[in-house]
Amino acid sequence: MTSDPAYEAVSKAKRQVEGGNPDGAVGTLETYLATDPHNTRPRLELARIYIYGLDDEKSGMFQLDIILDLEPDNIEALKAAVTVLGKHKKHNRETSEKFERLLELDQSAEVCNMYARFLRRQMTDFKKAGEYYEKAIAKDPNNVDYHQNYAVLLLNDLKDYEKAKIQLELLMKMKPGDLNIRKNYDRLMKDKFDKNGNLKKKRFGFGR
Repeated sequence: MTSDPAYEAVSKAKRQVEGGNPDGAVGTLETYLATDPHNTRPRLELARIYIYGLDDEKSGMFQLDIILDLEPDNIEALKAAVTVLGKHKKHNRETSEKFERLLELDQSAEVCNMYARFLRRQMTDFKKAGEYYEKAIAKDPNNVDYHQNYAVLLLNDLKDYEKAKIQLELLMKMKPGDLNIRKNYDRLMKDKFDKNGNLKKKRFGFGR
């Protein structure tokens, strides 16, 4: 059985991180990459260690950019890049472009949820965010996080109380012991629905 030097370097680096030595892991991978610079697997691991092990997003993005130059369709590198860039509004344009490429390659529930969160938080495109939460839920209907994310959007941003009611009712079935979900549901029913469970009509006119 022939050894795989790239696999061995990545495995050693992971052990070093687990042992509390992320700097050593970086050294291991950079030493290997000096001999095999076009191998994106160890480079992706190096990017992850910079970002999550050393809290060095700049160096991590540098490595991700190299990977995406070599392999523009590398899904894992695109996911990592939008996760880092999506935190900062100043990168919205670049993040949007990378998300568009990622969605061409991967329309998984995970990616739809990631994109919906970005649309809500950074782009404030609540309508489109709702569409992508619905896509994520359709692909993975038992994922509690997707339902919770969508419920928050419906309550706070879209003010679509009928859809929010449906999401909260689903969440109560999925997490029957969650008092916070129950509290939000009770408040919604008290404030926005009448005693028959119908949405209260908006009052127009002057005065209170």
